[in-house]
Amino acid sequence: MGSISSFWVSPCLQINSGIGQRHVGRVFSSLGSGESSGLPSESFMSNGAPVVKEKEKIGSGIDGGNGHMGSRVGQKKRGEDVAPEKLDALWDDGFGTTSMKDYLDAAKEMIKPDGGPPRWFCPVECGYPLKDSPLLLFLPGMDGVGLGLIMHHKPLGKAFEVRCLHIPVYDRTPFEGLVECVEQTVRDEHASSPNKPIYLVGDSFGGCLALAVAAHNPSIDLVLILANPATSLESSPLRPFFPLLEDFPDELHTTIPYLLSFVMGEPFKMAMVNVEPFPPAQMVRSLSENLTALLPRLSVVADIIPKETLIWKLKLLKSAAAHANSRLHAVQAEVLVLASGKDNMLPSEDEAKRLSSLLKNCKVRNFKDNGHTLLLEDSISLLTIIKGTCKYRRSQRVDYVSDFLPPSMSEFKHTFDRVYGLVNFVESPVMFSTLKDRKIVKGLDGVPVEGPVLLVGYHMLMGLELYNLLKAFLSEKKIMIRGLAHPHLFSESIENQTSDLSFFDYMRVFGALPVSATSFFNLLSSKSHVLLYPGGAREALHRRGEAYKLLWPDQPEFVRMAARFGATIVPFGVVGEDDLLELVLDYDDQMRIPIWNEYLRQNSGDMTRARANEDLFIPGVLPKLPGRFYYLFARPIETKGKEEMLMDKDNAKELYLQIKSEVESSLAYLLKKREEDPYRNIIDRTIYRAFYAPAHDVPTFSP
Repeated sequence: MGSISSFWVSPCLQINSGIGQRHVGRVFSSLGSGESSGLPSESFMSNGAPVVKEKEKIGSGIDGGNGHMGSRVGQKKRGEDVAPEKLDALWDDGFGTTSMKDYLDAAKEMIKPDGGPPRWFCPVECGYPLKDSPLLLFLPGMDGVGLGLIMHHKPLGKAFEVRCLHIPVYDRTPFEGLVECVEQTVRDEHASSPNKPIYLVGDSFGGCLALAVAAHNPSIDLVLILANPATSLESSPLRPFFPLLEDFPDELHTTIPYLLSFVMGEPFKMAMVNVEPFPPAQMVRSLSENLTALLPRLSVVADIIPKETLIWKLKLLKSAAAHANSRLHAVQAEVLVLASGKDNMLPSEDEAKRLSSLLKNCKVRNFKDNGHTLLLEDSISLLTIIKGTCKYRRSQRVDYVSDFLPPSMSEFKHTFDRVYGLVNFVESPVMFSTLKDRKIVKGLDGVPVEGPVLLVGYHMLMGLELYNLLKAFLSEKKIMIRGLAHPHLFSESIENQTSDLSFFDYMRVFGALPVSATSFFNLLSSKSHVLLYPGGAREALHRRGEAYKLLWPDQPEFVRMAARFGATIVPFGVVGEDDLLELVLDYDDQMRIPIWNEYLRQNSGDMTRARANEDLFIPGVLPKLPGRFYYLFARPIETKGKEEMLMDKDNAKELYLQIKSEVESSLAYLLKKREEDPYRNIIDRTIYRAFYAPAHDVPTFSP
């Protein structure tokens, strides 16, 4: 729990100006009347109980950081000196350092009765958000504690001003009163910052609350994130058992927490937090330790939801579901529904489909292995989901450059170790770069660190080179590569193909944005490292016999844009697709297949195109015994000071052809030199790794 020097409590219905001015040192009650009451300066009183512990502990402490609420003694005022401007690549987001165990420990301190009303609090561990960050209000589930985001406080605290709603155990505020409380805060914040979105994260019951607030305030820019919303209560498999709870013997109520833990969540997913999958023996030991620590703490649930409170909460839940469902037609907000596949309390996957069909602007992401308490289980960071679905923004529209948050270290490890770890093992990439004296060296020393830098290269079949290119720059140089991707990857048709976290979501997390002149301009002006494939989708979806052939248009426009900002251009080549896959059905082959060709024509007509004569399709391929991927970055080409010269079309064309020639030379060099690699074959590499080294240390040819 956080150590607090001093703070104030104010009824929210009387602090319209207070919220707008964001007074440091003030925490807001949601309901109530009368004058503000001051708490003792020595400590923060959590529902009547003093809480003064180490700041590292998780809990209900209020800090002078996120949300501008906190200590007025010994704290800096929030401003330019404390709000960071941006995040570095591979920043430490702290995700995975807390778990269900921490939730139960913190909840035990917060549930002590004080007779007070519902109130907002800002978790200490959220810290200071980035400058101009939007507000995020967390609306809890049936527990009402407000700590349902405890695993996500640290990452969310960098991107949002986080406030959590706490509903005391013995509070009996009706659903309509809770709606009024939340919407009063929403309206006050909107009046203060009308051009910023306000995020409502609703967990189960909180999802109904979020939908109700959105329905009542259609003109306010709201983004709703609903985790297993309880709008499907009428279809719950547990609904027939609800009346039995009223007659449940008091002496047996202590068994409820253990029953609920298996109904509402996946205990093993809760215990898997902080557990690495390899080596297996260590995983089993860590999992056992986590389960042993978690199970005795489940008795706290009986204190969070005593019998009389449970009966009240079920009535409140019925009221909330009915209220929200009756007003779905009025919801104008952006909505993201997170649905668990193993939710034993609610039919969440079916409900996500229903809401998606009824709401005007709704996306769905499914988590097939998670239970009802999705946000407290071992899964993926909520911030990662928000970024991957393009829901993060600081103003009325998404700006793919200024709103971009670079991947954190936990996102890097999750993506490249867990999700796509096999790709790295199979491809075993080798990076080479060229120094200014034309010497080729292993690694990326030849690529400039200072931007703007424009990487221009060959697009391998289906973009197979992307994973390891991004990983290499992040791990070796901590450089974030921003890839200009085909606009179709951001279209509704792609969104409708799957509701699971997909390759496209991870692309967005790792910097992809739709290719356009505006995106290109903004990236170069922000001194970014930009990845450009002049051959585009046509090159990545080439026909048979076109491998390693540059299919570039006769337009040197990117050269002049690079010169305008004095960008350094680095041509590069990559080979290895023919050692991994064999192309057996290209576009021409597929267009000769009856019925299928009509589907391709129709599908192609609905697609967004970056250029004319671009046929988007899925190539038919067969796997081969994997070889190896090789990358070569040619000597950097400076454009600084050459803007006027390169404004001439002939000069720009000459440089364009030089860049193209460098890429072709890189491809030819790699195709020749890979024949000298004794570990080009995956069998030889696997044997070497077993005896000598991990994957990234397998030798290759000498440049």
